[in-house]
Amino acid sequence: MTSRYPVPTKVLSNGEFRPLPQTAQQKQAEQRLLSLADRYGGKQGLSRRQFLKSASGMAAAFLAMNSVYGPVFDVLPAEAADLEVAEAIRNTFDQEFIFDVQLHFIRDQYAWQGLTGLRRYARNWNRDLKDEKTTLKKLQFENFINEVFRQSQTKIGLLSGAPSDDPAKWFLTNDEIAKARSIINSIAGSRRLLGHAIFTPGQPGWLEEMDRAIEELHPDSWKGYTIGDPLGPSQYPWRLDDEKLVYPAYEKMVRAGIRNVCIHKGLLPDDYSNSMAGLWKYATVDDVGKAAQEWPQLNFIIYHSALRPLQDLSAEYLKSFEETGYIPWVTELADIPSKYGVSNLYAELGTAFATSAVSYPRHCAVLLGTLIKGFGVDRVLWGTDSVWYGSPQWQIEAFRRIEIPADLRKKFSLKPLGKPDGLIKTAIFGLNAARLYNIELHAGDVFPTPEFDKLAKLHKV
Repeated sequence: MTSRYPVPTKVLSNGEFRPLPQTAQQKQAEQRLLSLADRYGGKQGLSRRQFLKSASGMAAAFLAMNSVYGPVFDVLPAEAADLEVAEAIRNTFDQEFIFDVQLHFIRDQYAWQGLTGLRRYARNWNRDLKDEKTTLKKLQFENFINEVFRQSQTKIGLLSGAPSDDPAKWFLTNDEIAKARSIINSIAGSRRLLGHAIFTPGQPGWLEEMDRAIEELHPDSWKGYTIGDPLGPSQYPWRLDDEKLVYPAYEKMVRAGIRNVCIHKGLLPDDYSNSMAGLWKYATVDDVGKAAQEWPQLNFIIYHSALRPLQDLSAEYLKSFEETGYIPWVTELADIPSKYGVSNLYAELGTAFATSAVSYPRHCAVLLGTLIKGFGVDRVLWGTDSVWYGSPQWQIEAFRRIEIPADLRKKFSLKPLGKPDGLIKTAIFGLNAARLYNIELHAGDVFPTPEFDKLAKLHKV
């Protein structure tokens, strides 16, 4: 029996927290999907494997999830029953502007084999990974281009990285991020990839490295980890509102005119209070409001929307969630704009959307509604944390289809997410980030087109 599923059937991990075991509901959705695959695939003359790799298989996955969790995803049975219908619907959105503000790969010299566990774990849910021989090459530059720009409808990406107390475990150096940006944009003949510079308060020479990055690399924005090192305990945790340590960095950012500051928050191990001792406190959002308020010249973009370690989805937790709509750390983050009177704060969806969409879609829908309610539709950004898990296309499909169930909208005073090409989803998919990163778009634009962009010629979704 194949385990190549169009949509994950277990909670996934980006390496910064341990995934939870498959729940009973996820197992039920998985079995329902296999049943639909046999039913609809057989009628179309497709094997189970062929069906699950098709646009109809993607639709069947959302039908299966709806049968377990209720009507959360907008999908027609006709999409699963007829491949031409499914492909026609997908192709309708092929030129939609999608700007993924959190992408990753590792440098060719990266040697820590522990990172391959991301791809091995992803075999449980990504249909394209089951039979691959997992090596670090799958996390490197060449495969990054293939999975992000060829196998998904992503149009522009922002390449990120992660620091470590051990220099050998940095995913990419600042120079390597800048080099990748240059290579891809040169190939494309257009601005298809942007890049971060990582800043590391407290590490030796960190302010000098910021000066060098500004002078030589010209990053599009900054990336910081307040926990210091996402792969293990760090000697260099820090707070956004540390006036002595961090405010000098903000001064440099403002002077350089590089004012987008992306900050990793949340996504801790499920046993964070024990495994991270006191370090876990640096991943909370209690330092965000003051920094945003005192530095209105900067845009603070909170990665992962500060989703705490994914809940164990116990009956007790889900009962409380269904009654209150409270999502630890996410709800606190969404309250900050009104509490502090700031408009320079943004929420990013990388991993937070993916993990909650496959664990309990009602939870995911309320997460989206909570962020939109707290931040406004113009300050929520699309990100996927790919290439850790393979192509981001399934996340794109899921976001297009997801809707907040009517009972939850009424209970928590949330607005509908609307159509795939409606105001809310198009803003989150790309228009908000285009404004932040000065990507010029005009009414009627089809971006990018093969006529002026060589990467667009590779696109095969």
